[in-house]
Amino acid sequence: MSDSNGGFIAFLRRPSAKYSLLTLLVVGFVSGIVFWGGFNTVLEATNTEQFCIGCHEMRDNVYVEYKETIHYTNRTGVRAVCSDCHVPKDWTYKMIRKIQASKEVYGKIVGTIDTKEKFEANRLRLAQNEWARMKNSDSRECRNCHSFTYMNVEKQKARAAKMHKIGQDDKQTCIDCHKGIAHHKPKNMPEDDEDE
Repeated sequence: MSDSNGGFIAFLRRPSAKYSLLTLLVVGFVSGIVFWGGFNTVLEATNTEQFCIGCHEMRDNVYVEYKETIHYTNRTGVRAVCSDCHVPKDWTYKMIRKIQASKEVYGKIVGTIDTKEKFEANRLRLAQNEWARMKNSDSRECRNCHSFTYMNVEKQKARAAKMHKIGQDDKQTCIDCHKGIAHHKPKNMPEDDEDE
């Protein structure tokens, strides 16, 4: 037994061209931790409100609207920032969303929505893309804070309690009814969406 352990340790200490395998493994392990830590630090930095409103397209348009909503300020002090609604928490879905966001970076570079007029002209398309993403994920980001399971309908207004019951029965998701909850609805919205 000791011969096999000694042989393995000797193998790890045997030099490659210049360094021992053990040295290469330790350096590789430490480098991996440093890379992963740096990657996650940058990733989380792009999930902050300050990062999101760092470009005037967001700061001067949707951020102004968001500041008027219950998600920004409310009686309990619980606040949802941009990433709470627009970036999934689970790592796999977060990576997919970050890759999708590269289109937004391209749009920033070419100036797709760099003026109020361009933003309003594209607003319906942008909103529909986001609503479709939320619908396809069963409003996953909404459900980080809101859940039919934990709603106390007795404390809700009669209309809200009724609509939440219908939503549950019809297997609807948050965005089916709550378009415009954190941002203004597009002015040129189709009638079917307007009722929701």
